[in-house]
Amino acid sequence: MNSAPASLHLVLGDEELLVERAVSESLAAARRADPEAELRRSKVSDLTPPELDEMLSPSLFAEGRVIALDSAQDASKEIAEAVLRHARAPAEGVVLVVLHNGGGRAKHAKELPGELRGMGAAVTECDRITRPAERESFVRAEATRAGGRIDSAAVSALVETVGNDLRELSASVSQLVADTDGKVDEAAVRRYHQGKAEVTGFVVAEKAVMGDRAGALEALRWALQLGVPHVLIADALADAVRTIGRVASAGGGDQYRLARELGMPAWKVKKALSQARGWNAAGVAEAMRLVASLNGQVKGQAADADYALERAVLGLIATRSSRNQS
Repeated sequence: MNSAPASLHLVLGDEELLVERAVSESLAAARRADPEAELRRSKVSDLTPPELDEMLSPSLFAEGRVIALDSAQDASKEIAEAVLRHARAPAEGVVLVVLHNGGGRAKHAKELPGELRGMGAAVTECDRITRPAERESFVRAEATRAGGRIDSAAVSALVETVGNDLRELSASVSQLVADTDGKVDEAAVRRYHQGKAEVTGFVVAEKAVMGDRAGALEALRWALQLGVPHVLIADALADAVRTIGRVASAGGGDQYRLARELGMPAWKVKKALSQARGWNAAGVAEAMRLVASLNGQVKGQAADADYALERAVLGLIATRSSRNQS
């Protein structure tokens, strides 16, 4: 007989993949005890206290339910009090999962995670992964999670090829572990991604910031044809421009020293140093304006996101060319 799942969970942080995984794992645990357990998920700002009371109240037959409350950092005082009331005396068969980003404007919202911890909530930390070392640790952990191992050179090659998107990294690691009997090395990463690199947003960005008009447009069209999300391409362009700006403003010099100072992988610093030779401060500033505008356009402001991306790529290339001529 399966043991009862923990009735109270706190998912703390805002790294989307990790948050979604935590909710899925809470549901899976509930379904091991009750295969018919269902998930009900709502934002706290969409609920009134009576609605929350109804969601969390015991049912006639104690059917299993997982109630996931999103954006608890935005909870009103009344909702926060209702959450704590139910957390103190959970109904049979009900699992409460509170998703909180760790912030909150109001005191009651900020203090909610601490109070839930004090009640014995099972806590899952989902802090945003931003540093290169954290991303590499994530890749190694994903390999272990998939039942395999990945060496350091393979980790670096995978991050270089795939980029920063955790979902893409996770999917790639899982496939590589399956394809290599669990032992992933750099050669396996290169084989797996051979023929795919030209359609990632990062290669579009690399060609754009190097002024390769034909190459950038060809890579962009391939990426769009194969379904690479507009947002990922825009993020890659922004990352390339920001990296050039950071490296250039650091004054150049030894790539390993800069990598330590900037908290970036040495390979990325080396690439940015090469790319930065074609830019000056005014050009980088204009490029930053272009990619900032593109961010809004691909998230709904532009009528045609494909056209917005192409115009941004051409704008970056033109900016670089004009600065070289000035």
